[in-house]
Amino acid sequence: MDQALRAMTGAAREAGKLALDYFRRGVEVTFKPDRSPVTRADREAERVIVEILGKAFPEHGFLGEELGGRGSKERRWIIDPIDGTRNFVRGIPIWAVLIGLEEEGEITAGVMLNPVSGELYTAGKGKGAYRGRERLRVSDVASLDKATLIHASLNLLRRGGHWESLARLVDATERQRGFGDYMCYTVLAEGKAELVVESDLKPWDVAPVKILVEEAGGRFTDFAGVPTIYSGTALATNGRLHDAALRLIKGG
Repeated sequence: MDQALRAMTGAAREAGKLALDYFRRGVEVTFKPDRSPVTRADREAERVIVEILGKAFPEHGFLGEELGGRGSKERRWIIDPIDGTRNFVRGIPIWAVLIGLEEEGEITAGVMLNPVSGELYTAGKGKGAYRGRERLRVSDVASLDKATLIHASLNLLRRGGHWESLARLVDATERQRGFGDYMCYTVLAEGKAELVVESDLKPWDVAPVKILVEEAGGRFTDFAGVPTIYSGTALATNGRLHDAALRLIKGG
């Protein structure tokens, strides 16, 4: 596990250097069929990660946002070379390189690097969650009326049919903030918020954040309560409030 985390961290740093250079000088933006933006920086950063991890672990497969899947599905790297591309292209310094390790269907390690701030988040199964060398722990808030709720794009929650669920969570919680992308989960893992809700997600959006939240003592599921990264929805909490939040999402 330590070997994997070292390799992931090295790959994220190299990809981050490349992406940061594009971020500082600007890059042309094109759009995928789903109208999500993509840049040369996304594609090149993913190639760097694939090259580095492919050499270190040639038996592992890959699932990436830009280059798709290849190789083994039993052990594979799940990659988002630039999580927060919309922020990236608008010069907003809230984006990150995300890499998760999936082994036999379980996320066992994750790395998240913001190249602008230099913040590095790592987590390994049974190893804890860290920002740099600082061990992270979720908060001990035990009631929804004292909790902070973080959401991503509101229009995606509305389009996904989750608006009423969100409204119930908003009414039940003390504060609500919209940070978006990877930062939702780092704030939660640092104990500065208690709930995160997102929809319209792909596996590479949440692979490393799942293990980060869990190793910080929290809980990560979809809106049905299943601990998966493949359903398109995510509810992450400090654990204490998870069941109550699920009931509100489901209409209870």
